[in-house]
Amino acid sequence: MRGPHNIWRLVRTGATLERTGAMGVVLEAFRAPPRLRLVARLLGWPFKWLGLKGDPALPPATRALTALGPAYIKFGQILSTRPDVVGEELADQLRYLQDKLPPFDTATARRMIEEELETPVDSLFCEFSDAIAAASIAQVHKARLADTGEAVAVKVLRPGIERAFRRDIDAFYLAATMIEALSPASRRLRPTDVIAHFEGVVKGELDLRLEAAAAAEFLANTRDDPGFVVPRPHWFLSSRNVLTLAWAEGLPLGDNAALDAAGHDRRALGERVLQLFLRHALRDGFFHADMHQGNLKVAANGDLIALDFGIMGRIDEYTRRVYAEILFGFIRKDYRRIAEVHFEAGYVPPDRDIDEFARALRSVGEPIFGMDATRISMARLLNYLFEVTERFGMQTRTELLLLQRTMVVVEGVARSLHPQINIWQVARPVVEDYIRENVGPRATLRDLLRTARVLARFTPRLPQLAEAELIRLSAAPPPAPPPRRLPGPVWALAGAALGALAVWAVLA
Repeated sequence: MRGPHNIWRLVRTGATLERTGAMGVVLEAFRAPPRLRLVARLLGWPFKWLGLKGDPALPPATRALTALGPAYIKFGQILSTRPDVVGEELADQLRYLQDKLPPFDTATARRMIEEELETPVDSLFCEFSDAIAAASIAQVHKARLADTGEAVAVKVLRPGIERAFRRDIDAFYLAATMIEALSPASRRLRPTDVIAHFEGVVKGELDLRLEAAAAAEFLANTRDDPGFVVPRPHWFLSSRNVLTLAWAEGLPLGDNAALDAAGHDRRALGERVLQLFLRHALRDGFFHADMHQGNLKVAANGDLIALDFGIMGRIDEYTRRVYAEILFGFIRKDYRRIAEVHFEAGYVPPDRDIDEFARALRSVGEPIFGMDATRISMARLLNYLFEVTERFGMQTRTELLLLQRTMVVVEGVARSLHPQINIWQVARPVVEDYIRENVGPRATLRDLLRTARVLARFTPRLPQLAEAELIRLSAAPPPAPPPRRLPGPVWALAGAALGALAVWAVLA
């Protein structure tokens, strides 16, 4: 499906942004320089009539993204959590994309459930509502089990969603290829690998059996976390296109007015969101990677309820330690150690100057500390960090993309609840606990014991392995003898003869 025909998709993207009036809104939100604004307008305006019209009742950016399709909606969901980057007004408009998209009809949902579970809906549920929430990939219905009367949430994928994502991703691959061809400097960011990573994430989100497994694992990991709830999956009522979870009642985390009216402490909620994410990422290496307001609720008792486990992140233990040391270095303002960790992990090429890199990191980190969070421009900070990474030849680490993206989203959610939140102060106790347990002599001893256990499992096989290797060596043909060389005196005589011949030739 990938090929030049996807140029049409890219052209229509620009045309849709122009036709819906979103082009100017987006350029303004990202504070695009005048030259870029001029080029964007010149490329979009001639094709304006080719753009999708969208829903005129929606604001321009929301209207354009919903018209363009699910992959663009995902991008809008991320921006909706970053009012510090795109502005309060645009972020508020984009929150519509989190769970308020137009649903498909209930009859279609019921038919899909019956086909998937091979049982009439009325036999499974004594109650089945119309859609109560709809997002880019699926919609949710509230139901009640026929046999127990338990309230459940039934998630059903949108019809044709896999094909729609495939179309968008094919166009993204073409765009990435064109960027790499036209801008060699961009290759360090590995655009094609980034799209491949995004494709893998989306494929996992389109199989609700994987989401059920993720919910079960996440529930097991977080069962003892105070103030945090993960709904239990019902395996026998779930399949590839249908997922059934225990019902969890709560207020949307994005509705500040409702949270205030219910007496919830928004500052405490913001801190809990950030600390829970860090604890899950560092402690478990398995974290919710789509923690926008549409996927979080607050129970009447103040518990935080997580929903939608289609996008989950996983990082290995070594990467967790690297990530924790980098965060801990920023918290302690130890920029030299942060630089060392980057070099040790191979994030920065070894031929670069470590002291220069540490100085550049200081210029990024120092403005954060001791300053009211509302005075920090995250857009300018990210822009400068991008310049630093480019100068030192850092390549995009695709294994960290989900972690980095989720950190951006979670910080945005926390700031939407409490704009003055200081992410470093809130993160400090979680990171310090992890460092205390996983970096140092105690962690080294634990690693050695774990290594010894692994080696012990192979001890019974060591004699056979040694015997097989000896047999292989004895059966191998003998090495070829080294080429015969003339003894030193012979080379000397030959050299003398050639020298004499040369002298004779000159004199003759």
